[in-house]
Amino acid sequence: MTLGICKWKALTALVLSGLVGSAAVSETVKPPAVSIELSAADAIGEACRLSFVVQNSHSQDIASSVYETVLFNVDGQVAQLTLLDFQDLPAGRMRVRQFQFDGLACDDISRVLINGADTCKGEGLPQDACHKNLTLRSLTKMELIG
Repeated sequence: MTLGICKWKALTALVLSGLVGSAAVSETVKPPAVSIELSAADAIGEACRLSFVVQNSHSQDIASSVYETVLFNVDGQVAQLTLLDFQDLPAGRMRVRQFQFDGLACDDISRVLINGADTCKGEGLPQDACHKNLTLRSLTKMELIG
């Protein structure tokens, strides 16, 4: 009888550990997406140059990606609305893209809003590939939101 209970407990523990392990694995699998990181903000004279690190985790290349972007001043007001052309984004590869905003000091930008994908093209790409599951983060004092 005792041997049967021990086998039952061992079997239960084994099954539960398998379930927990598979749940942990399923939680770490991320859906394909584009991630954009605001990596640096550099003052260039009277301009601000923003450097972005972009990653395409889709299995297909993105041939063209343009995002509508809004820069906010320190008072929370719109300072500039623009289209940023991130160009091609190869599948599974990291790219760095830089954009310079003349007449706008970096210290005067508080937030950068990725307002949506204006253009997203690539062979075999889902229609929502550039904005679905888009992940954003900033390594600067500027907030990057979407």
